[in-house]
Amino acid sequence: MFDIWRVGYVRKGLSHLAAGEPLSADAVRWLPPMRPFQFIADPFGIRRDGVLTVFVEAFDYRVRRGEIHYYQFNDADELTGQGVALAEPYHLSYPSVIEDGGELYMLPEGYKSGGLTLYRCKRFPDQWEPVQRLLDVPAIDATVVKHGGRWWMFYALPGPEDRAMRELHVAYADALLGPWTAVAGNPVLSGFDTARPGGTAFEHQGRLYLPVQDCVGTYGAAVNLLRIDELSPDRFSAVTVQRFEPDSLLEGYSDGLHTLSGDDEVTFVDVKRICHSPAEGWVKSQYKLRRLFGLNGPRSRLTRRSITERSRSQAGSTRRDALAASGGR
Repeated sequence: MFDIWRVGYVRKGLSHLAAGEPLSADAVRWLPPMRPFQFIADPFGIRRDGVLTVFVEAFDYRVRRGEIHYYQFNDADELTGQGVALAEPYHLSYPSVIEDGGELYMLPEGYKSGGLTLYRCKRFPDQWEPVQRLLDVPAIDATVVKHGGRWWMFYALPGPEDRAMRELHVAYADALLGPWTAVAGNPVLSGFDTARPGGTAFEHQGRLYLPVQDCVGTYGAAVNLLRIDELSPDRFSAVTVQRFEPDSLLEGYSDGLHTLSGDDEVTFVDVKRICHSPAEGWVKSQYKLRRLFGLNGPRSRLTRRSITERSRSQAGSTRRDALAASGGR
């Protein structure tokens, strides 16, 4: 069995969910489907100058190393651009986007690096540089928010017996770049239905809300919305106030929903189907062969740039040849 995810967005802010509105299938605009044995998931995004940019984890079972890709849409929900935003030698996912002090940052999960690294945008949307290692522990699905004059981070940690799905941890800092300090009571919550972050923490009517994954039946089965009633370095309490399931959001994708993210203008979601295929053995063999020959790492930006420059050069040569053949007309 393997999971295939689809990503969509609704042109409404996250607060409509806290206000009790359901997710409506008619309101969701879905990103294009991927090729077989590929998926995109973990959507986060931002709207700038009339363009909606959606950042996602892009995953291919032949490679098994997630990259951060972007998709851009105009106000008519037409796809206008896409590409690679960030790739590392290790798996990346959960590309949460943060604005602070006039800068745009991304905090992707890269737990196989052994820590948690914050990236700053050099050129939107496809150039990001590492600026600070926020934690020296392999935080999973780290979600940060500024609330009550402090920065707060909610995250999971890897470990035996599916620890990443059953423990919620919290850290705090006076500035986004840190230093970050774990609260004394970690884990602040335990349980497969309320532990792993699943999207953007946000405020609604003065209260703080955090989407978390329900992994009781399967990984990412649904999203529970926590209302956080107490949050300090030594106190934490929260209660589940809403539950969101895939239901009939997208035909054929009723096996999971594990992200609710966004801002005041847009909400992003993802849904999954669990698949079976007789080709799965061949796909696993491709992965092993690619790993054997060192083909599963990211291509460098230099390589991608060289390919682009070569294409432009070839196109220029073709135009020159055509111009010469026509006598310069």
